[in-house]
Amino acid sequence: MAAEIRPKPTSRRPILLSKLEGSGDIVNQAVIIPKEDGVISVCDDRTVRVWLKRDSGQYWPSICHTMPAAASALDYNPETRRLFVGLDNGTISEFLLADDFNRMAATRNYLAHQQRVVGINFSLQCEWLLSVGRDKFFQWHCSETGRRLGGFQSGAWCTAVQFDVESKHVFVGDFSGHIQVLKLEGNGGVTQVTTLKGHSGSIRCLEWDPESRLLFSGSFDQSIIVWDIGGQQGTAFELQGHSNKVQGLKFVGHTKQLVSGGEDGVIVIWNMSVDRNETPEWVESDNCQKCDQPFFWNFKKMWNEKTIGTRQHHCRKCGCAVCAKCSANRSTIPLMGFEFEVRVCNACFANISDDERAPMATFHDVKHGVVAIHYDGTRGWLLTCGTDRIIKIWDVNALVS
Repeated sequence: MAAEIRPKPTSRRPILLSKLEGSGDIVNQAVIIPKEDGVISVCDDRTVRVWLKRDSGQYWPSICHTMPAAASALDYNPETRRLFVGLDNGTISEFLLADDFNRMAATRNYLAHQQRVVGINFSLQCEWLLSVGRDKFFQWHCSETGRRLGGFQSGAWCTAVQFDVESKHVFVGDFSGHIQVLKLEGNGGVTQVTTLKGHSGSIRCLEWDPESRLLFSGSFDQSIIVWDIGGQQGTAFELQGHSNKVQGLKFVGHTKQLVSGGEDGVIVIWNMSVDRNETPEWVESDNCQKCDQPFFWNFKKMWNEKTIGTRQHHCRKCGCAVCAKCSANRSTIPLMGFEFEVRVCNACFANISDDERAPMATFHDVKHGVVAIHYDGTRGWLLTCGTDRIIKIWDVNALVS
């Protein structure tokens, strides 16, 4: 009898393609150059580097340009090869890269901020340059003339920015955990539409998908919130899967997947094609809502019943205020974004089925704390900048598909 030869199963994990080493400090941001074997990076060692892949298979800098201050943010437009670099001193420098990516020419400086630039968004369609900085300002410039068009002052350090070209809305995350939704007018006016509040820590990254009209925010509080802006119902879904601050987000529209990276050294691929449930508001009560046991601040009930109060907990599924005895179980609730086991009350635990516990995200160790990520959808490559000053390029076609 002939032996059956079975094909080796495809590994569903990221495959490390290249490591880019040599930066003298933390790499704040990097992008893969579309249709080229190249990467552009900005670093706290004041350098802007353009890395090209050599015949040896290794990436080496074809450009290593030293800036007058630490390079803290970038945005690259592949259609025009225009590169915008934000600096620690508040300046944004514009460069034009040569066809062969071996030279770059300075074209303009924007005196945009008084402190470190932390986010840049260039719109070719509008010819607008949008930026945020630690001076608490969102700034809006015309990229054709260099003229400032308008601005908005937040109540805390600005940390991230995203822009919707169609509606001219800007989303600005800040250090207090709030997201300002602004409307840009043609005459240079900036109107504050609303403030999104949901995080308990500073906003670290934002991602906007214009097709589904979803806004994703990653925070120092280790959580991701999905804001349904298009639904106009104030719906927000929470995703809990990281054990440290969330530093990078990328939504892959054609597969309905969200890629997130955190300082815990983990890349998470979230399935966003399912109908997720909102996390409930936590109910505040003086007594356990299941057994009526008083909580430790309810002195009147403790005195009347001659009993000792207990600590208040909350069920993550229903939001009820419960005591420890009535919430002795833990469970994952992927439909509500809880990929790790969380506290649930005994009644909810009994009602959670095995199907409801099926994971809706995959977790992958990238061996360094992630500072920023970038995704090249045409090749299925994911770039991670790490706290170890190394840039890694991964093939994630087996995961994002």
